[in-house]
Amino acid sequence: MMTEATKARFAREVAKYPADQKQSAVMACLSIVQQEEGWVSAENEAIIADYLGMPQIAVHEVTTFYNMYNQQPTGKYKLNVCTNLPCQLRDGYKALHHLESKLGIKMGETTADGMFTLQQSECLGACADSPVMLVNDRCMCSFMTNEKLDELVDGLRAAEGQA
Repeated sequence: MMTEATKARFAREVAKYPADQKQSAVMACLSIVQQEEGWVSAENEAIIADYLGMPQIAVHEVTTFYNMYNQQPTGKYKLNVCTNLPCQLRDGYKALHHLESKLGIKMGETTADGMFTLQQSECLGACADSPVMLVNDRCMCSFMTNEKLDELVDGLRAAEGQA
């Protein structure tokens, strides 16, 4: 069920395009749903498709093409570590494996307390700063040594009162 506030946000995005091209707002609408729900369900894909007047499969294709859209619930903090070649050459996998060890989960999993989901990421466009990661699709973290990774995780846990 889409709230009036969500509909208003959708309308603001659709208004940026000519009336006959409102499907161009599909990525913005997916982002809005993800911000509000934490993930994009098939039900929400159907709502977006109906709102934009496009086939649901077309919305699903966008959802599944980009790794920024969660297709299932994630932890409160989604940690995406870049593992593309430039980051691999500068310890991207080392950072991913360190987080797996620290969090006690494998890539693609969520901690039992629901706090962290660990994912690998496509290029984040900061190759010179690697290893890099993106927290909750919003905060870019650069030069992530094991010490900086530990500080990040410990700091987020402390902020939640779980230190």
